[in-house]
Amino acid sequence: MESRMNPANHQIRLAARPAGLPAGSDWELTTEPVPVPGPGEFVVAVAYVSIDPAMRRWIDADYREPLAIGAVMEASAVGRVLTTQHPEFAVGDHVYGGFGVQDFARSDGTGVTKLDPLLAPLSSYLAALGIPGLTAYFGLIDVGRPRAADTVVVSGAAGAVGSVTGQIAKIKGCRVIGIAGGPDKCRWITADLGFDGAIDYKSQDIERALRESAPEGVDIFFDNVGGEILDAVLTRLARGARIVLSGGVSQYNAQQPRGPVHYLELIAARASMTGMLTPDYADRYTQARAEIAGWLRDGRLISREDIMEGGVRAFPDALRTLFAGENIGKLVLTVP
Repeated sequence: MESRMNPANHQIRLAARPAGLPAGSDWELTTEPVPVPGPGEFVVAVAYVSIDPAMRRWIDADYREPLAIGAVMEASAVGRVLTTQHPEFAVGDHVYGGFGVQDFARSDGTGVTKLDPLLAPLSSYLAALGIPGLTAYFGLIDVGRPRAADTVVVSGAAGAVGSVTGQIAKIKGCRVIGIAGGPDKCRWITADLGFDGAIDYKSQDIERALRESAPEGVDIFFDNVGGEILDAVLTRLARGARIVLSGGVSQYNAQQPRGPVHYLELIAARASMTGMLTPDYADRYTQARAEIAGWLRDGRLISREDIMEGGVRAFPDALRTLFAGENIGKLVLTVP
């Protein structure tokens, strides 16, 4: 056991390219010395690691810049500055950045943001105040362009992005239908988050349910899932509908990903389908976070973090939990 005076840096590294859902053998737990900062650097003691569906894409061989075999798994994380030789980061500063799945990370400050722990719990900076919340904000507002009384449908509605998307749509005066898996998730998004309706894709026919819940058609579809759910919604578009492609979690582990079959419905509905990547809006993060933080303070928006214990060694189990759909809200791994 490492003493508190001589801690070690536990890291999760990619050991092999997974086929389908990553297995435990695709990862390696390594132990390294805690890094020491050089001039212009600082070391962060990681507190929380974000568990995201996109992680599966980052380790695919056909990804644009896949993570190298043997590299520390990429991840967004929050933590506290432990030691520093950087003029802009002091010991004790709380920070957010791409620190990876490890106990300690060395950084030169690139892409790192200072956090205010009095504004919200640190874990919220990986949820509503982090990339999931920013994805929901820019995807809905900039790409979806909501209007009051629009019917908005959100897939993955009980997840990190979907749960915030639906709440922002309600704030903007829209009618919101969430698609989620299981009665507990459907109950949460309606009873706690204020969605107007929920469709359980595990027990309901989505096309039939949409005919009942959105009889005039879907104005905005915010898609986090892809596959059969995207195809079902394509058959129920209102004229001028906007589809926001945020993710495709149903396809990330598929050996033969499925594309949309009913894409010609876009023509009939004079609709658009647009992909979005949150970093494109980086110059507006501060403004968006301020608005989201105001909604959190006012109680108009709820940020739920599903926090998993176990430290970095629990990462493979956390990723499996995410793809099994067992979490509600944002899945976060705590690092002791």
